[in-house]
Amino acid sequence: MSMSDTPTLDRVAGPADLRAMSDAQLATLAGELRREVISAVSETGGHLGSSLGVVELTVAIHAVFNTPHDKLIWDVGHQCYPHKVLTGRRDRIRTLRQEGGLSGFTKRDESPYDPFGAAHSSTSISAALGFAVGRDMGQATGDAIAVIGDGAISAGMAYEAINNAGHEGRRLFVILNDNEMSIAPPVGAMSRYLSSIYASEPLARMRNLAEGFESAMPEPMRAGMRRARQLVSGLGPSGTVFEELGFDYVGPIDGHDLGQLLPVLRAARARATRPVLIHAVTVKGKGFAPAEASADKYHGVSRFDPTTGAQKKSSGGAPSYTSVFGTALAEAAARDDRIVAVTAAMPSGTGVDKMAARFPARVFDTGIAEQHAVTFAAGMAASGLRPFCAIYSTFLQRGYDQVVHDVALQNLPVRFAIDRAGLVGADGPTHAGAYDIAYLANLPGFTVMAAGDEAELVHMVETAAAFDEGPIAFRYPRGAGTGVALPDRGEVLEIGKGRVLREGSDVALLSFGAHLAECRIAAERLEAMGVSVTLADARFAKPLDTALIAQLARHHGALITVEQGVQGGFGAMVMHHMAHAGLLDGGLKFRPMTLPDRVIHQAGPERMYADAGLTADDICATALALVRGGRQAPRLEVVS
Repeated sequence: MSMSDTPTLDRVAGPADLRAMSDAQLATLAGELRREVISAVSETGGHLGSSLGVVELTVAIHAVFNTPHDKLIWDVGHQCYPHKVLTGRRDRIRTLRQEGGLSGFTKRDESPYDPFGAAHSSTSISAALGFAVGRDMGQATGDAIAVIGDGAISAGMAYEAINNAGHEGRRLFVILNDNEMSIAPPVGAMSRYLSSIYASEPLARMRNLAEGFESAMPEPMRAGMRRARQLVSGLGPSGTVFEELGFDYVGPIDGHDLGQLLPVLRAARARATRPVLIHAVTVKGKGFAPAEASADKYHGVSRFDPTTGAQKKSSGGAPSYTSVFGTALAEAAARDDRIVAVTAAMPSGTGVDKMAARFPARVFDTGIAEQHAVTFAAGMAASGLRPFCAIYSTFLQRGYDQVVHDVALQNLPVRFAIDRAGLVGADGPTHAGAYDIAYLANLPGFTVMAAGDEAELVHMVETAAAFDEGPIAFRYPRGAGTGVALPDRGEVLEIGKGRVLREGSDVALLSFGAHLAECRIAAERLEAMGVSVTLADARFAKPLDTALIAQLARHHGALITVEQGVQGGFGAMVMHHMAHAGLLDGGLKFRPMTLPDRVIHQAGPERMYADAGLTADDICATALALVRGGRQAPRLEVVS
């Protein structure tokens, strides 16, 4: 095969190869790159639509800028698959999101072409400004380019960064990837504003022509023409909010047309002296008909048929925890018109879309704005409503100051529905719900629950709906439930009371949350080994069931707490109570089992919990070491 017959993509070892190509070759490369991404994700699953939407943009940026010396920062990072293919990782692209494989997001220790890790939104402009300051202070870095979506730019942090970058006035490039479709339709004034700019594209072209004509006129005539144009257009002296904040604004341009992208980026790189915002309009899922036609543009997909787009999802089995929550919330809302729901750009991901279908006026999507969502819910609680604030554990971290200041310190009855608790699998550590037990249970007045199974989740929705004494939270994992029978209607649980599921005499297992299923397996195995086991479901980390803890401590030689969270959470609360109550003074052997103090990398959830030392076999080994004395037994082989 001659060089001319070799696919263009096969000639790319890194971005430097793109800089030696003609514009026509780059256009060919973009088509091949799109097909490569579709093929790879069909095998691995992942974030397809967002990656297809930036294929041409990725090619253009790497062809124009000198990466990795110039720092390319992808906001969120879920659109980085084409970037990974072009930056020396094509041979591993079919390991995306798998154990030992490539991350589904940008990751600093994976490649020098990933200068800043991201999996949460709206951080790119802040980070890019940091690199720009580093460059100007003599660090070995070039230009900084932030690529941010229309959904991500709606978050407060992005506005804060734009304001600061405009004030600093440093050379910086922000590319607004406006596909008018984030995970859910973008919400709020910014979405309408971007749409209006796109709709007025002829005006934008006329403005550019007018500005060029003005520049050739003598100054008195130039000023008069400028004022006249502003009166006709209705625009202020600068024309866009970005320019008012100190940016040069370019656009909107077609983000799939290399004939527009390449000259605009080249001109910006050659001429910019201050911050520049380039507004590129794209189509999420571009070039793959099933994705373009899908309601969510194939934002997140399982493995699929690359010809038809049909996804290979598992069928049957127990309903997901998210679905159970959504149904229970909608039923509770039907009985109480004071119940409202708030989500931050994730109505289907959190299950509140079920309530929205029945009571659309009582469900509020704030966009990617967790801080606002929490305080908004606090305001509704103060008004007398009963708000459920449904946010993933990992994203609720972004609103923690508001949880403390606006909810906890005012003792407002906001109900936090915390999805994706524990380790979540392919999305990896950035999406792990590892910290919420610790960061909520230490707050005054908070009630913190965790569902041992999906039936318990139904009860906790009902409990939260009826609870008006202060803030209350309940956590539950991603994925399918255990298959237990669901009640027709949840029961209001007694606050701070757990339950005993089986009684024994040697060792007590006190589970908090969805690891109850592993504790059941461990209890059965221990019984088969001749160890008598009590199994209890704590239900509450705060307030603790102190009577239950005392009973377990006084009637067993060993007590083990088990939770899907980090050190400093439920086990720490139990140990603190027992120390003050003197329950550790009589020789009780106590061990808290938590996630370890290190990052657990992406894999299947079962493999991640094995890495964390939280399998049923690990629980058995811990119990045997305590009951039989001596040092803790080595971990058992993980049963596949």
